[in-house]
Amino acid sequence: MKVLASVIVLSALSMACGNAASPVRENSAAPADPNARQDSVLSHGPAQTQPAPQAKTKWTQSGDPIDVSTQTSAIEKAEAALKKDANNEKLKKALSVAYYERGVVLTEARQYASALGDYRKAVKFDPDNADARSWIDKIIMIYAGLNKDHPKEGEEPPPLPFKPEKK
Repeated sequence: MKVLASVIVLSALSMACGNAASPVRENSAAPADPNARQDSVLSHGPAQTQPAPQAKTKWTQSGDPIDVSTQTSAIEKAEAALKKDANNEKLKKALSVAYYERGVVLTEARQYASALGDYRKAVKFDPDNADARSWIDKIIMIYAGLNKDHPKEGEEPPPLPFKPEKK
């Protein structure tokens, strides 16, 4: 629930920030003249211009490094078991759950690109995993709210490396 609330707040804030008007020069072809008056979309003149739509940018991996070794170990064990019995639906669901659980941990660490990959794998192994489908939609919505592309299937990066603090 805490994760859902933080994602909703983050996406609402990012959408609000993405919709803010930015100043635009009315005659951008003219050379910049420090003494010339520059109108903007915020000015109150009759010749206001609309801001150009922002171009979508390529996504980047971000977030906080977090220890996912427990979840990664569960994924590896589930993959090994499924390799021995590839048609076992129970093992496929177990692997789906393992990917989903790591996705949740990565989402909490704001590693959305990596989490997206885990949620997609969870759905691959269990198409009925509604929670994973829901998180896929939410993460894609977060990227859209930030006016950025989301990783395409298969392009998701691995989790950020975690280095434990030495005491």
